[in-house]
Amino acid sequence: MKPFRPRPFRPGPRPFRGPRPFAEGDPAAEERPRGPRPSPEEEGGYEARPRPARPSAEGGPGYGGRPYRPRPYADPGYEGRPYEERSAPYRPRYERPRREYDQPRRPADPVEAKPRAPQPDPKLEARLKQVKWFLCDVDGVLTDASVFVGGAEEVKRFSVRDGFGLRLLQRQGIKVGWVSHRASVATTRRAEELQVDFLHQEPGSKVAVIETLLAQNSLTWEDVCFMGDDLVDLGVLKRAGFAVTVSNSLPEVKALAHYVAKASAGYGAVREVAEMLLKAQGKWAALVEEYLA
Repeated sequence: MKPFRPRPFRPGPRPFRGPRPFAEGDPAAEERPRGPRPSPEEEGGYEARPRPARPSAEGGPGYGGRPYRPRPYADPGYEGRPYEERSAPYRPRYERPRREYDQPRRPADPVEAKPRAPQPDPKLEARLKQVKWFLCDVDGVLTDASVFVGGAEEVKRFSVRDGFGLRLLQRQGIKVGWVSHRASVATTRRAEELQVDFLHQEPGSKVAVIETLLAQNSLTWEDVCFMGDDLVDLGVLKRAGFAVTVSNSLPEVKALAHYVAKASAGYGAVREVAEMLLKAQGKWAALVEEYLA
């Protein structure tokens, strides 16, 4: 025989197991109807049949029966009424959200959802055609801003492609100059190899140095293409006719630049801008034909 195991207590409503029996001696047990309820047309309807009185727990007379009065469902007719005139049970739950985050999302516009490509500068072609001098910083533009120190003299890494691009500019009549805020023996040697037209390596204002150069050659800022990457170049970038920077420069520098090179500093950024200048001025095709011969 299995041992007795009490059932666990489960809170909740009492399950319906039929109507509760009348107490013993309850007169209502003898007067309860044994069959189906009579229709309203029989015996005067439900209103003429009062409910039997049941004695109270204290032994008093109890309460009397209350006649049944059918109440038809009254349609409030809220279909055409505004939201404020409806009673609480008849207000749609999500018709008018009360908080901002309950507002339904606006469907995304397919045109706005697509990422917009950066718009080219409409004056870019005109700026390229007007350039007569190409000036640039050294550390962070021609190099990757690295300096190797420890031997007899410091060592810098220059890109051969950048150097060849500068030589192509010089062959087509565009002069090249380097304006650096820091003196370096490696920079001087590289400038001598490329036969740079102008070299400045002293701390101070780059704007004043370039203005002196422009006055000596009867030029204006619109004739200058300057390429920089750091805070010391902001003044020149703001005035240059064509301001360029590298891809890994500061955000403040990119905000002033007319063009941001796709290549990074020391890895072909100067060559990229040199080709842009030659193609815009119609001098690139002649160079290609020369080397094809």
